[in-house]
Amino acid sequence: MIGGSRHFGRRLVEELSDAGAAVTVVNRGSTPAPQGVTHLRADRDDEAELRAALGDRRFDVVVDQVCYSPLQAAVAARVFADRTRRYVLTSTVEVYAELARPDGSALTEDAVDPSAWPVDPELPWADDRFRAEHYGEGKRQAEALLTRQAPFDVAVVRTAHVLGGADFTGRLAHYVERIERGRPVVVHPAPRPASFVHAPEIARFLAWAAAADFTGPVNAASHGTLDVRGLCAAIGRSTGTDPILLVGTGEPFSPFSFDRCYAMDTGRAARVGFRFSSVADWLPLVVEEARG
Repeated sequence: MIGGSRHFGRRLVEELSDAGAAVTVVNRGSTPAPQGVTHLRADRDDEAELRAALGDRRFDVVVDQVCYSPLQAAVAARVFADRTRRYVLTSTVEVYAELARPDGSALTEDAVDPSAWPVDPELPWADDRFRAEHYGEGKRQAEALLTRQAPFDVAVVRTAHVLGGADFTGRLAHYVERIERGRPVVVHPAPRPASFVHAPEIARFLAWAAAADFTGPVNAASHGTLDVRGLCAAIGRSTGTDPILLVGTGEPFSPFSFDRCYAMDTGRAARVGFRFSSVADWLPLVVEEARG
């Protein structure tokens, strides 16, 4: 696995290890790997360093948690060319960011076709700020490059917004803190629904995808959508506080407040053999977790 040191990536490492897989984690070494896991230290952007760290190792499957640009995808395609038969790229709902519509239907995988999406390696992908500001496009181009150039099978898991677990983004905590303290949450005038997934479930799905044989993109999301009003209401029920919603007046909108529909169609996931839970099954739990 490339990455896997935090949030659901670390849980994925544990899922695979608990299932009896011999897991190797490659990262820059900032976080130690769980006990029993082989830990290799390398900067994935440095092709020579990555090759040296891997040595002559071969893998049944590679799961890439931290590929954010076509440059990183190109390095992976070259380095793992003779080392694996299968590559699972963890992607994101953000590949659909510019395609979503205020009243659109749930997005299917063919809305972004990696076999046809243009790739521009001349853009400043090595610049951290540029990459962060073009996160969705970086993922689209990484998908496209691997799909078209990699000499191994490629599966792309487009992950919905992840809630629960050791979430370093602080997005859910933002809501819990403001609502518990009686502070307003800034929302769009007509917030639209989005898809979400529970951290343990996306880890299970990625572990399942590693052992599966499908290729191409697949949406990964729990059943049932949620807009920011529904999220705030759930937090309010847990905290015993009535949320104060402030329609945006020039302030930045709160995370998960969207003016376009971010719902994902998970029909393909069901067809290839995986059925997700419903948001209602786990939302109260993650709200309680976020309260600490």
